[in-house]
Amino acid sequence: MPPTPATRTDDELLATTDIGALLRYGLTRDAFRTALFGDGAVAAAVTLDRLGVVPRSVAYVARIVRAGGPRYAAELPEPLPSPEASALLRGWLETAAQCADTPEGETRTARWLESVAEILGLRRDSRPQH
Repeated sequence: MPPTPATRTDDELLATTDIGALLRYGLTRDAFRTALFGDGAVAAAVTLDRLGVVPRSVAYVARIVRAGGPRYAAELPEPLPSPEASALLRGWLETAAQCADTPEGETRTARWLESVAEILGLRRDSRPQH
């Protein structure tokens, strides 16, 4: 009998999502928008949560994107409190800047980041308190 494959949690599966690809297609094509704002936002929240990022940090970056665009936000020395999370987010912002360099694309990027921040908050609020 073949060995049973190891089971993986939803978090583990989502953490392997190619968020850059979802941004490339979801910001530019209506057909992929649901995937970006669904699985993509949850995957980004899971990934950032694992790095200890708090929701208000992501919400703050969303405000920066609304004010100056994803390219401007990507050029910040440290958009999030930790270097690892900053590097990850910077990559996402650079992808967004390349794909959606229009006012509409900038608005979508900010809305997506706001969604990620909301999901991060929901994840934190739903954890058992010790």
